[in-house]
Amino acid sequence: MNIRVRHILQFVLAFAAIGVVHADEGMWTFDNPPTAAVQQKYNFTITPAWLEHLRLASVRLNDGGSGSFVSPDGLLLTNHHVALGQLQKASTPEHNYVADGFYARTRAEEMKTTDLEINVLMSTEDVTAAVSAAGRTAKSPKETLDAREAEIARIEKESLDRTGLRSDVVSLYQGAQYWLYRYKKYTDVRIVFAPEQQMAFFGGDPDNFTYPRYDIDFAIFRVYENGSPIHSEHFLKWNPRGASENELVFVAGNPGSTDRNDTVAELQTERDVDLPTSLAVLERRLKALHEYASRGAEQAREANELIFELENSVKAYTGELQGLRDPSVMSKKVADEDALRQKVESRDDWKATYGSAWADVSKAEAARRKLYDAQRFTQIRGSELAGLGLRIVQYVQETHKPDAERLPGFHEAQLPSLRMSLLSPAPIYVPLEEALLADALQESLEKRGPDHPFIKATLEGRTPQDAARVLLGHTKLTDPAVRKRLLDGGTAAIEQSTDPLIVLGRKLAPMAKTMHDTMEREVTGIETAAHEKLGQARFAVYGTSVYPDATFTLRLSYGSIRGYPMNGTLAPCKTTFAGLYDRSASFDNKPPFNLTPRFAVARNKIDWAIPLDFVTTNDIIGGNSGSPVVNRNAELVGLIFDGNIESLAGRYVYDETKNRAVAVHSAAILEALRVVYDAGPLADELAPPTR
Repeated sequence: MNIRVRHILQFVLAFAAIGVVHADEGMWTFDNPPTAAVQQKYNFTITPAWLEHLRLASVRLNDGGSGSFVSPDGLLLTNHHVALGQLQKASTPEHNYVADGFYARTRAEEMKTTDLEINVLMSTEDVTAAVSAAGRTAKSPKETLDAREAEIARIEKESLDRTGLRSDVVSLYQGAQYWLYRYKKYTDVRIVFAPEQQMAFFGGDPDNFTYPRYDIDFAIFRVYENGSPIHSEHFLKWNPRGASENELVFVAGNPGSTDRNDTVAELQTERDVDLPTSLAVLERRLKALHEYASRGAEQAREANELIFELENSVKAYTGELQGLRDPSVMSKKVADEDALRQKVESRDDWKATYGSAWADVSKAEAARRKLYDAQRFTQIRGSELAGLGLRIVQYVQETHKPDAERLPGFHEAQLPSLRMSLLSPAPIYVPLEEALLADALQESLEKRGPDHPFIKATLEGRTPQDAARVLLGHTKLTDPAVRKRLLDGGTAAIEQSTDPLIVLGRKLAPMAKTMHDTMEREVTGIETAAHEKLGQARFAVYGTSVYPDATFTLRLSYGSIRGYPMNGTLAPCKTTFAGLYDRSASFDNKPPFNLTPRFAVARNKIDWAIPLDFVTTNDIIGGNSGSPVVNRNAELVGLIFDGNIESLAGRYVYDETKNRAVAVHSAAILEALRVVYDAGPLADELAPPTR
């Protein structure tokens, strides 16, 4: 296509898309920002230079969150709950950094994390043509999927070898596009500061996914390379004043996943099968965790992080399920699907090309529902330690195959991050792992029965409790050096090993491969082909200037700081430190509304009028935790840490009237550092005093 004509077409489609995407909606890729919509609504121009600076200042954490560089010397800002895993791994019975917080007053005191990987997006490249061409001569959806996975593996390895950058091919628009994302990777990441969890998660589970909020949910790392802090001009300057009501703000982060383009058949599976089962599994596991935590203070410390994560998941899944059970949400999804289908049916060429997609998805979803329990309850669950045996066996088996023939996750370009995970020196609490594995095996026994091959292989006639005790009590895989010898020893080391988890892994690997192949043949292969048609149909009908579902890749959202109607009254756009002390007093300072000693002592020193948290109309979801909130000048004014309860249906639909992102205010972080934690030098590094 002529370049000038292409640019004109993109210009037209960009404005056409304004009629498709309403309000402050969208998690936009950086190659396709919402320039026209932002210009039209807020009279602000997103320039390439502004966008590049924000991209290079934003990071993804492999712990499942987002963050940003906030100083020229590698300081990285994220949420406390994103840093929680690393704080837990660094803690000991003598030093509980989760409960007590941490502050490195000198760089020598900064604690190195055990297994944290930081990714900075350096470039993207459209590789749709190459991936799509790989499957054109295949004779079945499964063969098409295999061919494309092989081509993706080739592209990723070629890119890694050529650039040295982590290289991930990402499927966008349900497979209608494939993009190569290249990341600069950092693995020397050190903990600089974290408040006590009680203040980062003030209000506990009752306040989680609600608003108004009173949390200082932040933590600070420093990123090193070759033994020294990195130095970059691409960091976000701190705006201590923050932003005001109705002001335009942006969020740059890595939203995990959304299902806004799923068919009604897929949403029905989520509503009727996936989410109810997931909630039952999580609630059962939480019961086992609480039982373990009740045994003593050390057991409670060991279980704390997982309890936090699972309680958060239960509340999120409950909100999503309620959203899918809301007739208004499902009616909108049905209406959206009907509108697209009618457009496709209106033209013979579209009908011939795309018309079969919905029936194909429905067929695959019927198969998914039949296979669901078999897939979910015939795998090692609950215990990370127990799963190491199978992963090590699969690593050795798969890496002996040509790259194109390997299972997902074991391709050459994925091995560095996989090895880092498998060889993590993070502490393993064997009694906790035993309790969780025993409960998961009992659940699988109840779901699949004693004669299922998986049950026979794992239990060998024992009770789930005895099996967990033998498998985990006699394994040597708690030692990273043992794991490394097995990985490096290859097939001989695996076949000769008598470690109970490796023995179990050898038995389970063929079962896992059979289930993977069955799912690809009956579900994934069919749906991948159908999704590609649906994505292309949307392009044909609505144009390409719309945003894809979230994929835990860097996205930009825009919005404004704004309160909303709630419970018959109004929720304010911001809260203050005064509200924190009032909420604590209203509950007589009882957990989970109790103040830590530092905040109690600072009561008469802290400025009660300073904003603490605020809400915006930005479109976010899980994975955005730790994302920076920036103003028009790309200055940091806040830190995303949650959404309100009304936003949980945002996995499927966005509603500007009540969906809100919840953030910590930039001024609150500085006030807490200077007044509560005696961390003035760190605050000055974030926001150098003006002279």
